[in-house]
Amino acid sequence: MQNPNYNHLNIEKKIYEYWEKNKFFKPKRSKKKYFSIVIPPPNVTGNLHMGHALNNSLQDLLVRFYRMNGYETLWQPGTDHAGIATQAVVEKKLSEKGISKNQLGRDNFVKEVWKWKEEYGNQILNQLKKLGCSCDWSRNRFTMDENLSKAVIKTFVQLYKKKIIYKDTKLVNWDTKLETAISDLEVEQKEVQSNLYYIKYKIDGENNFLTIATTRPETMLGDTAVAVNPKDERYKNYIGKKIIVPIVERKVKIIADKYVSINQGSGVLKVTPAHDFNDFEIGKRHKLEFINIFEKNGKLNSVAPKELIGVDRFIARNIIVKTLKEKNLLEKIVNIKNALPFGDRSSSIIEPLLTEQWFADAKFLAKKAIEVVKKKKTIFFPNNWSKTYFQWMYNIQPWCISRQLWWGHRIPAWYSKDKKIFVAENEHQANKIAKKYYKKNVELKRDEDVLDTWFSSALWPFATLGWPKKTYELKRFYPTSVLVTGFDIIFFWVARMLMMGNHLIKKEPFSKVYVHALVRDEKGQKMSKSKGNVIDPLDIINKYGADSLRFTLISMAVPGRDIKFSEDRVKGYRNFINKIWNANNFSKLNSCKLSKKFNIKKTKIDVNKWIYFELVKTSNEAKKYISNFRFDEAARVIYQFVWHSYCDWYIEFLKPIFNSNNKKNIKESRNMSSFIQSNILILLHPFIPFFTESLWQDSKFNNYFKIPLMFKNWDIKSQSTFSKSYKKIDWLIDLVTSIRSTKVDLNVSPGSFIDISTDELNSNKISIINDNLDVFKRIGRISDISHSKLNKNGIKIIVGGQTVTLYFDQNLDLNEQKQKISNKVKDLDQKINGINSKLKNKSFLENAPKQIVQKEKKALIEYKIELKKLNSILNSIKN
Repeated sequence: MQNPNYNHLNIEKKIYEYWEKNKFFKPKRSKKKYFSIVIPPPNVTGNLHMGHALNNSLQDLLVRFYRMNGYETLWQPGTDHAGIATQAVVEKKLSEKGISKNQLGRDNFVKEVWKWKEEYGNQILNQLKKLGCSCDWSRNRFTMDENLSKAVIKTFVQLYKKKIIYKDTKLVNWDTKLETAISDLEVEQKEVQSNLYYIKYKIDGENNFLTIATTRPETMLGDTAVAVNPKDERYKNYIGKKIIVPIVERKVKIIADKYVSINQGSGVLKVTPAHDFNDFEIGKRHKLEFINIFEKNGKLNSVAPKELIGVDRFIARNIIVKTLKEKNLLEKIVNIKNALPFGDRSSSIIEPLLTEQWFADAKFLAKKAIEVVKKKKTIFFPNNWSKTYFQWMYNIQPWCISRQLWWGHRIPAWYSKDKKIFVAENEHQANKIAKKYYKKNVELKRDEDVLDTWFSSALWPFATLGWPKKTYELKRFYPTSVLVTGFDIIFFWVARMLMMGNHLIKKEPFSKVYVHALVRDEKGQKMSKSKGNVIDPLDIINKYGADSLRFTLISMAVPGRDIKFSEDRVKGYRNFINKIWNANNFSKLNSCKLSKKFNIKKTKIDVNKWIYFELVKTSNEAKKYISNFRFDEAARVIYQFVWHSYCDWYIEFLKPIFNSNNKKNIKESRNMSSFIQSNILILLHPFIPFFTESLWQDSKFNNYFKIPLMFKNWDIKSQSTFSKSYKKIDWLIDLVTSIRSTKVDLNVSPGSFIDISTDELNSNKISIINDNLDVFKRIGRISDISHSKLNKNGIKIIVGGQTVTLYFDQNLDLNEQKQKISNKVKDLDQKINGINSKLKNKSFLENAPKQIVQKEKKALIEYKIELKKLNSILNSIKN
């Protein structure tokens, strides 16, 4: 006896091992077109989350679709070394044993990180396998691999020689917890409750004070000027005078600068060029002194008064505020809400700090990256993301590429004792350059810093294919076909790949960028540990299977709309898989099997022609939708075909055929049923690969088609002569559907039998009913069909312009039904009028999201169809 439910637990591991054993994921060399895609490399510290599950389900759908359709296909996998995150994880692990990284020293600490990576670094890749990802794992890459490291070093040296990479002392975002510089993109602005302190600064030589408002009173120790707006009448007479900075008693100048807002705070700005990005620019304009007051750990340095040296910045703030109060220099404290910068890794408040760092001239690199998107050599889907991309690229700042870490690509720069810099691909080359410069051997010391993780990630599309070597893979698969990514790393990663690809290889790294949305919880809230609403995809996979999760995420991937993930949706798609499983059991029970002699062109039975026609239509639509990145629509049309056309209707049409004695009809229907089933598996394979592979093997389709499912193309030849049969069966289905819905409208039991009269039908429609009489009577719950009008009250329905009269056995109070339907008509009229007024409103059409407008238009069509049907019933009751 067949199991009524599909059990994924018994199948998925076995199927994946079969794929890997047969090396199905490796590119099969072909003269045809290629399709290549690089995985956004997950951090080695990572675990599979819902964002990964969505991103990789979409990538796998594309890869499987193009692989099935004859493309030489490469999905390049790998992981990112994730400098800050990985170093933090290993430091924490060591601290649990009472060991610090400084005790170990750099080399030994890096060895510990490599040990950790070997033990845990592939965890997320194994989780991606559970999802069904068909990457070519034989080509797995890691950003710290020897070959990728060579590419990184070569890039640095090349860009340094062209003066695109340079060293400079600038204000950077400094993480005092991790003690490293981080980029603007790694800073999160969070709104918090703060205090605004109004501090009195004494005018030198006068008994007057100017009040300055600040949220960071500790930074006053580094003030080197006080600024006012030149147009501010209140302070014009003070410009050029000296003012005394409290506590440090430093005399500084009052300067005029247009940056100062007249209406903000007191209109007087303390200028701390070494600890504020705006003050830094003012300092450069007015040639002010830059005084750094912080150590790299956020404690005050020797510039501070003796009692504050070595004190943490926030403790120092409290001491300074207390001192100001005692000296009567604190006018007031106002409680405010303001945005503070936090490190996205450490959650520590970021301190602007003046340090010497390595930078890349991002403005120069951005020029070509902007041009290729402008010229549509690289296209964003949805297109609105290109606007966001341009907005950022036009305002791009120098990219700080150095990090004060031990784990990562160490910067290939060496220093002589007199601070001369020698940049080379290795120490031997650096020594040669230094010897040539000094005319003798000199001692060199390597730069302690490592490169920003995103520097190596920017080379990912071509470094993973062998660059700088001219490999077959680089020549064949670059540029890649598409990048599938989340919107949150457009600037971190996408833009930088476009910069590096266009500069180093002179080709854009991908022609298309598909940007998917966030996966939220079912209430639309962002998933977070603090909210307790994080859903683990591995739990969902264990419970419902990878296929159910994949189909849920894909079917909900509407462009530009976040996914509200619900476990109920997963249950629904598990039921969908079980529906196909049971349809397969039906086929087995009825001995459905494809015969080598089966010729589709010779199909005779209308319903077999109809289902084939539906299949061709579905296949063509799904192809179009996948090619245009409308994965949700592709899932929808396939789902509709499988659930409704095949399971709900076709199988019902088959039952009387299989129960008949007509051997020819049975044979044809067994073949067609099996053929349709094989093509359902083909259509669904990119979406639900485990289940489809399992049924493909179980149904012996491998033997019939002589090809594994993973390589079976979607080519289904259209049979134009089938269109007449398609229209016939479609009309019959519409008739049954109308009978069922009319029962609902009249509150008649769905299972009750009725009589019908076909006296107003034309001969063509009558012959359709007669040709399919047994099945029509069974699925329509029809007792008797009369070709003349019966002498009792009936309800007329119109189907495809043809009228059929329904007669109900149970006594219907037609007046009561008439009133109920009239009320429904009024309700529909109101809804239609409401939507019409919305669609005539220009403001609604211009401002409402496109999907909302489309939803309203769709509802309008549905309401009008329902209204027409109800009015038809009303008219027949009146008559």
